[in-house]
Amino acid sequence: MTFDAANLLPILPEIAILVTASVVLILDLYLKDQDKGLNHSLTLLGLVIAIALTGLVGGGEAQVFFDGNLIRDAMTDLLRGAILIVSILTFVYARPWLQDRGMLVGEFYVLGLLAVLGMLIMVSANGFLTLYLGLELQALALYALVAFDRDSSKGAEAAMKYFVLGALGSGLLLYGVSMIYGATGSIEFAPVAAAVAEQGMSNKVLVFGIAFLVIGIGFKFGAVPFHMWVPDVYEGGPTPAVLILSSAPKIAAFALAVRMLVDGLHTLHPDWQGMLIILAVLSMGLGNLVAIAQSNIKRMLAYSTISHVGFIFLGLLAGSAQGYAAAMFYTIVYAVMSAGAFGILLILSRQGFDAERLEDLKGLNDRDSWYAAMMALIMFSMAGVPPTVGFMAKLLVLEAVVRIDMVWLALVAVFFSIIGAFYYLRVIKFIYFDKPAEDTPALVTSSGVRFAMSLNGLALLALGLFPAALLSVCQAAF
Repeated sequence: MTFDAANLLPILPEIAILVTASVVLILDLYLKDQDKGLNHSLTLLGLVIAIALTGLVGGGEAQVFFDGNLIRDAMTDLLRGAILIVSILTFVYARPWLQDRGMLVGEFYVLGLLAVLGMLIMVSANGFLTLYLGLELQALALYALVAFDRDSSKGAEAAMKYFVLGALGSGLLLYGVSMIYGATGSIEFAPVAAAVAEQGMSNKVLVFGIAFLVIGIGFKFGAVPFHMWVPDVYEGGPTPAVLILSSAPKIAAFALAVRMLVDGLHTLHPDWQGMLIILAVLSMGLGNLVAIAQSNIKRMLAYSTISHVGFIFLGLLAGSAQGYAAAMFYTIVYAVMSAGAFGILLILSRQGFDAERLEDLKGLNDRDSWYAAMMALIMFSMAGVPPTVGFMAKLLVLEAVVRIDMVWLALVAVFFSIIGAFYYLRVIKFIYFDKPAEDTPALVTSSGVRFAMSLNGLALLALGLFPAALLSVCQAAF
């Protein structure tokens, strides 16, 4: 095995993120407390360079390198870009919160960057083992981020739950991978796909392997009945950690599902389709119904995440290029919406106070009408109200399901969507029709955060009015 330096070119974005994390880690040792903001600037610079490199090395024919372990194709390019852009938003929103509480330290940025690196490896993986390594790198960094606030007992409890259940999910996934390796003799997707096409469902080891894979994917997405960790982690973790956890990792989880189920096991689509139908219906049902009962907005957004995962699964189970493109469109849009929603919660928080209850949003329009408008756009988009992009995303997924003659499933999704609209519109009622508490201080916010939030909210409107740009790129990936 000879090392070829040309192999390094397609992974320049990953190298940029790794170098940034290393520089921040070392530099943080020498920075005085008042200079810690440099960590933030360096992190953003590294992410911008990684985006530029993604554009530089992207495009053209698909390339397989590092002895078949990594791949760079249209899907890699798009998902890499989406993960990096959403990550920039999350770091921009997190900074004022961290600074207020004296937590603007290098560790937060290093863990965040390592989680991003894990996501990028998952997106570029061309074999089960590489995919698993990326997943573990992301997961370990996120476990530590959830426990980041050492003084918070809720944070420690959330991190423990996340760690135990995340490890269980990873274990089941690895067990499934080992069974598929046993049945096919390979861990690369192309040879696995060829062996699976030959054997079909006659090999019982393969059947077991797929069942465990789908369970692992369900855990990583937080689909019902593997959702137990999601509401507790969202509620207990510090809001900046939850902001990172709720956005870009969903894009990486989508890559995990597509690489495993579509690239590796597409010929067994009828078999894993049935499992995804059950997960999708349960997730949409339970997610939307339980969200109505929540008074904590972080828990409400957690159950809302679960219901959105059901919609992403609808696109995947369609089994067509159109379905996969719709699911990819939905995932990217959801990551942007989630980043915006938690970003608003961070903006409303201040030293000694975290915006966590629905009541904390009361009268936001009287306090800052621009942020109120952005939050309203995000909520309308999550509810799927036209002309926001959330409507377009739901429409595309439903169309893909109707095309495969599963009209009943589309009707179930529409029914639960209408239920879900209630709790999103309730947030808008608090923002516009309720008065703020008398002791509520004025919002203090930086121009950088305001600019990022404006971009975030207006992107949801622009993509809703002109969805063709993002949709055509998603379709080209398949």
